[in-house]
Amino acid sequence: MPGANVIAIEEHFWTPELSGSGKKNTGVPQRLSDLGELRVREMDEAGIDLQVLSETAPATQNLAPDAAVTLARRSNDFLHAAIGRQPDRFAGFATLPTPDPAAAADELERAVTRLGFKGAMIMGLTHGRFFDEKPFWVIFERAAALDVPIYIHPGPPHPAVIEAYYKGYPGLIGAPLGFTVETMTQSARIIVSGVLDAYPGLKIILGHLGEALPFLLWRIDDTLAKQVTLPRGFADYFRQHFYLTTSGAFSDSALLCSIAELGAERIMFSVDWPYQPNVPGRKFIDAAPISTHDRTLILGQNARALLKL
Repeated sequence: MPGANVIAIEEHFWTPELSGSGKKNTGVPQRLSDLGELRVREMDEAGIDLQVLSETAPATQNLAPDAAVTLARRSNDFLHAAIGRQPDRFAGFATLPTPDPAAAADELERAVTRLGFKGAMIMGLTHGRFFDEKPFWVIFERAAALDVPIYIHPGPPHPAVIEAYYKGYPGLIGAPLGFTVETMTQSARIIVSGVLDAYPGLKIILGHLGEALPFLLWRIDDTLAKQVTLPRGFADYFRQHFYLTTSGAFSDSALLCSIAELGAERIMFSVDWPYQPNVPGRKFIDAAPISTHDRTLILGQNARALLKL
């Protein structure tokens, strides 16, 4: 896809079998279901050449293992067919049946080697379990062997956390706070768990400009070094293995912090469509107080290199 200059990589759809997730925003269900005219028209309005598509939450992370395997495969086949109809406008991240980790690793390999997908997206916890737990390492191992990234996307916090932290404040459970805390915790646990030492080629993507981790990086690195023995510093792991996107985080200060901590080479453009509209996402990057060189990297060059587009 050498002609794709502007690439958005956290852009969602849903399959009929995995829809019905309670999305109430006006127009969101219609847009999630659209893999044709409406989607492409709104891409064109914002000057977006290519979307990397992913099944929206909750995907298959909280299904029974057998159902997760079946529906993840169907989702990936569904997306592959949509990409085949417009291969110059769409690419894909695989949905993985993480309730069966071995099957998830095999499905990742099938999606990459047979369907041409560019990696995978995991939607939060798997039946309340964090992704760094040992049964899931087979997925990391396969991703590293295939040289494709895993995108860690937010999902609802553990029910016990919801009860303890957000009882009486349901508005905080999702994107305002709970999603960020859950995904930040997933990411920090991955670093501390040893996964990245076992698979040094592993690449992980975080949306929303790093789920607040760039802002906290110095403090985590400084404090953790006094409490936990790791082969490398926390910040070193983060800078070498993680990539960030601008999905749903159109903030100049957050973008500048992320560039300062990781470099523009680690940041990629995303909108989080249809939960965020394309045009404001594009205007944010176009107006951001960054150099033309960095803007070009973020809008497409970094994604082309990482995803081999």
